[in-house]
Amino acid sequence: MNFFITGTNTNAGKTYVTALLTQAFRKIGYPTIALKPLASGGWSDSEILSAAADHLLSPQEITPFFFNLPLSPMQAATAEGKTISPQEIISFIERMKKNHPSLLVEGVGGWKVPLTYDFTIADLAAAVGFPVFLVIRNQLGAKNHALLTLESIQSHGLTCAGIILNHLPEDEADPAIPGYREFFKNFAKLHQLPFLEIFPNQKEIDLSLLSI
Repeated sequence: MNFFITGTNTNAGKTYVTALLTQAFRKIGYPTIALKPLASGGWSDSEILSAAADHLLSPQEITPFFFNLPLSPMQAATAEGKTISPQEIISFIERMKKNHPSLLVEGVGGWKVPLTYDFTIADLAAAVGFPVFLVIRNQLGAKNHALLTLESIQSHGLTCAGIILNHLPEDEADPAIPGYREFFKNFAKLHQLPFLEIFPNQKEIDLSLLSI
């Protein structure tokens, strides 16, 4: 049971969703762990993913490519005098896949975040080949970001495993939320995509809503 988790943009809630998915899979018997191969600026996301899998892996094992500056990975690497090797990241995921039968891999930022001038998170997902969960933050602009991302997922030869609409507390006053919620529910139904909503402070998810 392997999946790649991406988002429509930074702060869409990928780590929160990935942790909930990890816990849900483990609850039904899958020995799932979650990876976030790249991160910059802090260890909090990796610590959340470690806790979701009962600390089977340390944050450093979850995120072997870490940068101290709170910038995009490519920018942070350049500022720190480092280079990002896509092949090293792919090899890391492949090694973990051999040792763990159920793996979730969280990207960084949005779907097309560049890791080098000619390699993006989308290329990483394509190289790994896992079905992709798309986390959408329910806010103004989400339709455009989501539709472009779904189109790109398909163009990279990947399957969208489901749409996960994430409601953040700070967006509750956004007048676009009710209409966007209805749009994505109907869009998912029309295109036969599993659809799941995540609400603030939610502690569990129902995997049956994702056809799992």
